[in-house]
Amino acid sequence: MLAENYRRVKAAIEKAALKAGSRPEDIKLIAVTKSATIEEIKMAAELGINNFGANRVQEEAEKVKSLPEANWHFIGHLQRNKVKYVLPVYCMVQTLDRLSLARELQRRADKLDRDVAVLIQVNISGEQSKFGLAPAEVAPFLAQAARYDRLKIKGFMAMAPFVDDPEEARPYFRSLRRLRDENASPGLELTELSMGMTNDFTVAIEEGATMVRIGGALFGRR
Repeated sequence: MLAENYRRVKAAIEKAALKAGSRPEDIKLIAVTKSATIEEIKMAAELGINNFGANRVQEEAEKVKSLPEANWHFIGHLQRNKVKYVLPVYCMVQTLDRLSLARELQRRADKLDRDVAVLIQVNISGEQSKFGLAPAEVAPFLAQAARYDRLKIKGFMAMAPFVDDPEEARPYFRSLRRLRDENASPGLELTELSMGMTNDFTVAIEEGATMVRIGGALFGRR
């Protein structure tokens, strides 16, 4: 079942990328492990998936340990007191949304003598239930975050509202791409856009996503 799901997802990514004029190999599939078992994660790796996304630090620690050679992305809301557990094992934090977290990431990265790749989480829908900066807060935040030299800001991450018709999510993805374009500069390339999930990832790719975070379409809805 997982192999067939992966085949379908790969085909959908390729079709959407080609429609957008992008190279399918440039779209990173982030397999979301929240509902997956360790056995399923290892099976996914055997199929060729090498990027995984975890939402919770301690609840998913055993999953991360089970596949240390993979690229693990932290995609959940990150509390400052959990940064010490995240930095040693995750290749990217996709949910930087406040300066206090930036300071803690910088402090811990200094201790480890390493840089940390991050995405700025943007609340493109304006929903109170979602974390992230308001679009108008992004430019000032980027200016302030520039002082933290250990943080390598690669782009933006966002979630569109859950809708029955994926086309209804298109304006939100388009707005994130525009926000990226408005804030990019020679010194801040912002090449990554992490947007799109199981229900809307093809539309996200058509609007410029470079990373899609997919759980249910791979591991099944639980």
